[in-house]
Amino acid sequence: MPEVTSGKAERVVVAMSGGVDSSVAAALLREQGHEVVGLFMRNGIAPGAAASRGKQGCCSLEDSMDARQVAARLDIPFYALDFSVDFGRIMDYFAAEYDAGRTPNPCIQCNRWLKFGKLLEQADAIGARRVATGHYARLLRRDDRLAVARGLDRDKDQSYLLFPLEQWQLERSLLPLGELEKSEVRERARDLGLAVHDKPDSQEICFVPDDDYRGFLRRRAPETLRPGPVVDLEGRELGRHEGHQLYTIGQRRGLGGGNKSPRYVVAIRPEDNVVVVGGPDDLLAGGLVIGQPTFQGIGPLAPGETIAGDVKIRSRHEATPAELIGAADGSVTIRFASPERAVTPGQAAVFYLDDLVLVGGFIDRVLDAGPRR
Repeated sequence: MPEVTSGKAERVVVAMSGGVDSSVAAALLREQGHEVVGLFMRNGIAPGAAASRGKQGCCSLEDSMDARQVAARLDIPFYALDFSVDFGRIMDYFAAEYDAGRTPNPCIQCNRWLKFGKLLEQADAIGARRVATGHYARLLRRDDRLAVARGLDRDKDQSYLLFPLEQWQLERSLLPLGELEKSEVRERARDLGLAVHDKPDSQEICFVPDDDYRGFLRRRAPETLRPGPVVDLEGRELGRHEGHQLYTIGQRRGLGGGNKSPRYVVAIRPEDNVVVVGGPDDLLAGGLVIGQPTFQGIGPLAPGETIAGDVKIRSRHEATPAELIGAADGSVTIRFASPERAVTPGQAAVFYLDDLVLVGGFIDRVLDAGPRR
């Protein structure tokens, strides 16, 4: 399958975050002869006390300054855009998913709505054909379709985060780092004299810089948090919680003591504000359902049509063998070859054929979960 590149010089918008990856992506495109314009997305969020200098983020004032310095070094135009309203939409989604008993992935929605959504609108406004990012992933063409594929650097591969991109978005996208290792990117930045060459990678959600999502929920949506029971699989009350939103599937900490065997959150019932706990085996599941899948490497499946491949159910999850099954209502079912642990509604499931993303979506339902659920 051929890799997708831009065969002629074009005006390209690069989503510059102030980190080494997007900086090198901009540099590579400039070297290829493109007219590169750097755009930075301001989220309007003041840094928290826990945010420390030297940490790569993607939207802070410090990151904006780093991105501007890189653009000056590369001699490309640079603009910082106010996306605070749009980031507000992502924060509302984040809180609403926890309220619904699901565990969200805001970075995926940021890619869908902002980097390959709002930035494409900005590209149109300045006559740019494409948007480029510093993701470690590739774009490949399979028959008449475009799809994201795993990056060469498997440890940094970010193809999982790009599953929601539709064909029209993929047609206008560039991923310059897909064939590079992270070490090569840092070396290239060092050779170019970019001060961000040794800037650490971010591990946090940009609007939760202290990595305390429960604190964020307490500030963002305190009215939704109500005390309720923690129960076992038989419905016996074992303790109390301060809000089901503060829990996620597979969580072990914060469940209280007094139990000799380990117990985990195995279900969250937002309708009656109940957190259900069980043992390790109760976390196992045989499959999942994606209600609104995005098809990339293949078109929609016929009812009952099956494909064998591999699935990832978390960003850092090792892809495991599974079967993809089409349904009449447009949803897809994924059946694992062996039971998987802590399959979590709201998280993404991405189905691969070799390196290629075939289909992905947010998990709606968990199938055959635990021996007694």
